[in-house]
Amino acid sequence: MVKKTLYFQNPCHLSIKDLQLVITRKDSGEVITRPAEDLGVILLDHQQITITQSVLQLLSEHNVAVIVCDKSHHPKSMLLHLDSHQTETELFRYQINASQPFKKKLWQQTIKQKIRNQANLLDWAGKDGNPVRYLAKKVKSGDTENHEAIAARIYWPSLFGSDFQRRRVGAYPNNLLNYGYALLRSAVAKGLMGSGLLPTLGIHHRNKYNSYCLADDIMEPYRPYVDMMVFEMWENGQGNEQLSNDDKKNLLSLFVVDVMIAGLQRPLLDAVSMTTSSLSRCFCGKESTIRYPEL
Repeated sequence: MVKKTLYFQNPCHLSIKDLQLVITRKDSGEVITRPAEDLGVILLDHQQITITQSVLQLLSEHNVAVIVCDKSHHPKSMLLHLDSHQTETELFRYQINASQPFKKKLWQQTIKQKIRNQANLLDWAGKDGNPVRYLAKKVKSGDTENHEAIAARIYWPSLFGSDFQRRRVGAYPNNLLNYGYALLRSAVAKGLMGSGLLPTLGIHHRNKYNSYCLADDIMEPYRPYVDMMVFEMWENGQGNEQLSNDDKKNLLSLFVVDVMIAGLQRPLLDAVSMTTSSLSRCFCGKESTIRYPEL
């Protein structure tokens, strides 16, 4: 079943009745209910949203990612279930004890698939993806020669034009990309917790101030799906330096974008769960390859 995404941008009160999420609009008094088990992601983007503790408890039990936006309307924090897998203690131990050569092999797989997906996106956009695709073949264990960065120097100008520079704080459409990546990061963190893994312990990222190093690792091959959505918006003249509500709604559809993974077509949110489950099996020694989507 495809999990639903709910985006709250108006004053409302959230409560629980009979295992249903009850949404009461503060402006009109309208009441809407949604089964908690059908939800995958909830985005709270208004300063006058109130929520009961029972809502947080039930949503965490169903491993729903609850994302809280700041005053600038960007995702800021997230609620995740800390006990969502039966053998998570054992899996944590596997994560902690994983060898450096093993993690470097996983990172090699990750970057190879990211670069291949970037090349495929360039083909889809009517550009030449072959120069980027060639670099995927050259990625070594741990990507010691940093072919990820080399590919990026070709990829971004090819996709958005020679004047474009990818920056966390940069000109449009960087703001669209940043927002989409923040949503993607939350989905991957949710999938990791659901698979019994700690999002903190990365295979490549290891910043001590980053609580989601593993999420930042595993989301890499999924980034081109955000890029695809932003490219379509950019080509159609949508979006500007200030994200509109329509821009955010468009980007929220990321979670239900169909992707191909392991020969199957699945919504992105389900594909992420397949990826994190395969990563869990890799840490346990049951598999050697992470299942990533093919764009």
